Amino acid sequence: MKKQERFIPEVNGTLRKTDVKVPEVIRQATGIYIFGKRLRSFLFSTDVAIIKNTNADAIIAVYPFTPQPAITQAIMSVADIPVLCGVGGGLTNGIRSVNIALHAEFQGAIGVVLNAPTPNDTIQQVSDTVDVPVVITVVSEKTNIQEKLDAGAKILNISGGSETINIVQTIRKEYPHVPIIATGGPTAESILKTIEAGANAITYTPPSNGELFRVKMDLYREQERKKYNSL
Repeated sequence: MKKQERFIPEVNGTLRKTDVKVPEVIRQATGIYIFGKRLRSFLFSTDVAIIKNTNADAIIAVYPFTPQPAITQAIMSVADIPVLCGVGGGLTNGIRSVNIALHAEFQGAIGVVLNAPTPNDTIQQVSDTVDVPVVITVVSEKTNIQEKLDAGAKILNISGGSETINIVQTIRKEYPHVPIIATGGPTAESILKTIEAGANAITYTPPSNGELFRVKMDLYREQERKKYNSL
């Protein structure tokens, strides 16, 4: 007997119809339970306006600058969904990353993200200090995953560009139960392939604020043209 699909009611407001929506295909991922919340989609952004207007399950807030508590505070003050915060690991590591991670936890982050070059001793120090999961970024299938896990990493964040799917597959074969977040690429097909390769959750990069605003401005201009043409 064919299983009947259940009806899911949906309620929206007038002013939030233009929210940044993550691709629906991400719902096919198993998700990762973090402190009892099942998270499948992670929006990759530090733009507070976009963070406030998205249907993603969570935010992954990493950026190419030295981590600063003021940035974490700004993000946490507007986010109404869980946030994973970047705390360095490359140029910024050791006790500085530990302090930033602890500050992020105190501000409400549900996890902290360390960059790929992070030394294992920094992973260990951060893991020993905070009570939220440590996420380590992986950019190559040559990475010694066991060392990262032994040092205290709880979640892998796979960001290998065009090699992401291969990296996910390689790691999943050896570590069937480790939680994996991975970049899904620009299309529903690439996201689905990443999920099928073994990713439990997907990071999605939204359009920029400028790109989103351009669409709205084009709409406003068209409305103005129609208004004046009708006179």
